[in-house]
Amino acid sequence: MNKHRSRPAQFRNSVDMKDKVQVKVLRKRLKLSEAQFADAVEKSGSSIAALVKEATNLKLAN
Repeated sequence: MNKHRSRPAQFRNSVDMKDKVQVKVLRKRLKLSEAQFADAVEKSGSSIAALVKEATNLKLAN
């Protein structure tokens, strides 16, 4: 019997959208509203670099 459980691989360069804490921290770091963050994720995916780039574009557009 294996006493050690395998952990799911975590990637530092992408956001786990199911993890509410990760989403909240990143959204606050990027200073986006929930709607803006959802729009950025829809456009660019879960990559943190792509989200930062999209957040910059959203801020410049407003």
